[in-house]
Amino acid sequence: MKNKHERNEIGWNFDNSYTRLPKSFYSNLNPTPVSSPRLVIINDQLATSLGLSGEGLKGEEGAGIFAGNEIPEGAAPLAQAYAGHQFGHFTMLGDGRAILLGEQITPKGERLDIQLKGSGRTPYSRGGDGRASLGPMLREYIISEAMHGLGIPTTRSLAVVTTGEDVIRETNLPGAVLTRVAASHIRVGTFQYAAKLGTVEDLQALADYTIDRHYPEVESHENKYLSFLKAVIKRQAALIAKWQLVGFIHGVMNTDNMTISGETIDYGPCAFMNTYDPATVFSSIDTQGRYAYGNQPQIGGWNLARFAEALLPILHSDEDESLKLAQNAISAYPDLFRSEWLTGMRAKLGLFNEEEEDKQLVEELLTLMERYKVDYTNTLVALTFDKVEDTVLKGKEAFDKWYQQWQERLGRQTESKEQSVELMKNSNPAVIPRNHRVEEALEAAVSCGDYSVMERLVGVLSNPYAHSAEQVEYAKVPEDRDEGYRTFCGT
Repeated sequence: MKNKHERNEIGWNFDNSYTRLPKSFYSNLNPTPVSSPRLVIINDQLATSLGLSGEGLKGEEGAGIFAGNEIPEGAAPLAQAYAGHQFGHFTMLGDGRAILLGEQITPKGERLDIQLKGSGRTPYSRGGDGRASLGPMLREYIISEAMHGLGIPTTRSLAVVTTGEDVIRETNLPGAVLTRVAASHIRVGTFQYAAKLGTVEDLQALADYTIDRHYPEVESHENKYLSFLKAVIKRQAALIAKWQLVGFIHGVMNTDNMTISGETIDYGPCAFMNTYDPATVFSSIDTQGRYAYGNQPQIGGWNLARFAEALLPILHSDEDESLKLAQNAISAYPDLFRSEWLTGMRAKLGLFNEEEEDKQLVEELLTLMERYKVDYTNTLVALTFDKVEDTVLKGKEAFDKWYQQWQERLGRQTESKEQSVELMKNSNPAVIPRNHRVEEALEAAVSCGDYSVMERLVGVLSNPYAHSAEQVEYAKVPEDRDEGYRTFCGT
């Protein structure tokens, strides 16, 4: 093993502020070592932004760190405790297969969590083995990096290593560990945990810590905890609006999977919609469609209501007044979401200004998309380049009428046609992680050890608004249009 000086040449610059919270919020422990770790993919661009040497991480030492066999200098490994509503039912949870190494302070002064996912059992494993299989870890790598390319706040993936050990699920699967980077891993469920099991002082300590880390602008407000609640509501409304705008379906919007920072987290049974249909569900465990694409906005509001409930003891000393403040804050969510979503849809249609009829114009287009079962992403790209002949909508009387209204609406703004096209190009991605392309990449990697398919896919998805010739092939929809496609949690 290299000495500390040599190891730190990689660029680790850890702080461990989470350990300064009350001890009930975490358990100190190291990852469980694995037999023969091997690095299979590393995110060089992300490593550089973190202040790390990508080359220094590519050898045996990097594989050992990313597998949890070696602890970087300055790290203070821990598993976080939290709770959550899973499909509407409250339960006590925690990092059952993840270890937070610490918080990397980047060259720009950002504080980012470095977490190992699939790193062994913890006190919160609840009978699980604490491990992860290769396919789901690579899926998270692909989708999280695609979301970053789309400009959507997200945790990111730094590396994946194989462990040389099988994990037992329905069959034996190759084990792997993902290194995840996040603004933090503080969740709605973390506050639910504090409210349920901790003291008011514990809850206040968590709120103060989170405000300092993510919302320092509210620190000086008269009621900073109320301002904190409102800020989280606003950020979540913006996040879920961005999901809807690109057809992303999270798949498991439990309160423990919703971050306070406003980042997308926990890419389990997630997927992107092809054919426009608000009822789209891919997750094999979401049998009732609770987290269907069209339900995501209201579930976001439901989760935020649970967050507000957790904050009740510190919003006001009077219980009735505290409840009133929380209800008033939550009541703003639907309008905040609709405003964010409509602003995004205006941009997707090349509209710079606002008119009262815009919402109807947008909803009529979506109704036509659903009626004629067209591809959501490709239809908007066709509109961007005025190639409606590429869709089955062309020639349909209702669409032709809508198209004329849209053209008239464009003509009522001062911006030019060229400016509108540019706005649409920057708002409508040419490519999304098509499910068949993701599965193709995973099959090549897991079954054949061929990571080139995945690397090409991630490369194409890194700049989805390029509208390049290279992206055309990746924009094609499979013949079955994902009929019967199912995703799984990957636990």
